[in-house]
Amino acid sequence: MKPPGVADLAIVNARVWTAAGTEAGALAIVGDRFAVVGTDTQIQRWVGPNTRIIDARQKRVVPGLVDCHIHLVGGGLQLARLNLRDISSRDQFIAAVADAVRNTAPGQWILGGRWSVESWPDPQPPRKEWLDPVTSQSPVLLSRMDGHQALANSAALKLADIDRDGPPDPEGGVIERDPETGEPTGILKDAAMDLVSRHVPDPSQDALYAALLRAMKHLNSLGVTGVHEVSGPEDLPVLTRAHRENALTLRVRKFLSVDDWREHLDTVKDFPIRDHRLTLAGFKGYMDGSLGSRTAYMYRPYADAAPDADYPCGLLADQADPPREFRHQIETADGAGLQCVVHAIGDEANHLLLDAYAAVARKNGPRDRRHRIEHAQHLLPEDLPRFAQLGVVASMQPHHKADDGRYAETALGRQRLHGSYAFRSLIESGALVCFGSDWPVVTADPFKGIAAAVTARTLDGKTWIPEQSISVADALKCYTSRAAAAGFNEAHLGTIEPGKLADLVILSQDILNIPPENIQHTTAITTIVAGQVVHDAR
Repeated sequence: MKPPGVADLAIVNARVWTAAGTEAGALAIVGDRFAVVGTDTQIQRWVGPNTRIIDARQKRVVPGLVDCHIHLVGGGLQLARLNLRDISSRDQFIAAVADAVRNTAPGQWILGGRWSVESWPDPQPPRKEWLDPVTSQSPVLLSRMDGHQALANSAALKLADIDRDGPPDPEGGVIERDPETGEPTGILKDAAMDLVSRHVPDPSQDALYAALLRAMKHLNSLGVTGVHEVSGPEDLPVLTRAHRENALTLRVRKFLSVDDWREHLDTVKDFPIRDHRLTLAGFKGYMDGSLGSRTAYMYRPYADAAPDADYPCGLLADQADPPREFRHQIETADGAGLQCVVHAIGDEANHLLLDAYAAVARKNGPRDRRHRIEHAQHLLPEDLPRFAQLGVVASMQPHHKADDGRYAETALGRQRLHGSYAFRSLIESGALVCFGSDWPVVTADPFKGIAAAVTARTLDGKTWIPEQSISVADALKCYTSRAAAAGFNEAHLGTIEPGKLADLVILSQDILNIPPENIQHTTAITTIVAGQVVHDAR
């Protein structure tokens, strides 16, 4: 047996940023927790013959990074699917799809996507006519970057019985049609995507499990040690399997994304696992769509909305105004002591959701709720202080700012951006702000997210809303200590302090002391979860 006071792992010759207001040069880990954080000399007293020693070579060490909004298994599936993220023209788009068809069995679905056209020389949206000549009878469904729009070819539309004669737009969705012929263009928005996606065969449990393992390995390589997962119940069996087999190399705080929370209340309340590796914490819901698809729900019509647009202000997921039915769902989950995380991007969607959270708090009485708004991208200026006043967490994805900055002014107009991506204003108001990626919508690389929050640089090289930029230390806290607080885990995670769970990352460069434009090139040299090395690129 290891004698008391002897470390299992020690990191020396380091520059440790603890996220607790202090710095150190070394640390020792016993079991799965930090035992001491101090100097090399202090740590030497904890070193025994079997202690593993990592010389950090004066590299920066930070707490493990937590991605507070991610689609874990979906990201793992996307790693093996067609990725159109870096495509920059129509010809490249078509060539990439054609190549995927050549490498797929005839008649099998072509899935993936993550395309966007905003930075293309010709930013016209894609149509099914792009796909049909190169896909033949293989059905294709390719999601837009934000996941709120997809392109289907004629074979996929035929499976869903979508043609010039119907069906009508589903509630909360749009089947885009040619204004002259009435033919579907292949673009499906929000709920309309389900008309086709329901025909895609479900992956096997083994395929989902392989996707989970693939995703965790990828995230560990980026320095991510924990995630807040916001997908559906189909992921639960593989998550519980990984927990049972001791294969989880991430801490997973899971939120169940379902249409009616009340039907799944017992699933969450009675979930048999509730530890620091896996917790089923509450529910995920939707208020609206996305800015890029013009389905985020805005207070006023989009600046570029057509005069005859059916939905000039975007789409509210629950068309009641205010969304009474959804408020009942929040009341039910809140009454059970569960945490609610709800997608809201448009300023009016955020306003209505803040109203709903306020009403539920009045009805159910005071408690520490930490209900969350996922994205909170565009806010009415008068709503900025309400996050802190109501104790609502702003769960934001800074890399979305780098994306949206390319076209947001076209969509909204410059004068309506005073409450957009308000990182600084929310933090200064006292609101709890945490960061994530929304992977696979955008990259899961947290350092690209930090760079976007600090530099305000967009993907096309512009500087956008720099007045909302924050310091590197603040951005790191949004991935560490504030991320822990967003998950009620501040007593155990988020900082490097004795007694806390030993999650940390050794970085390739000192992001606290380098030019901000170099932050995005940072990588994880070593990632440690619960005292165990899960990634090592030394």
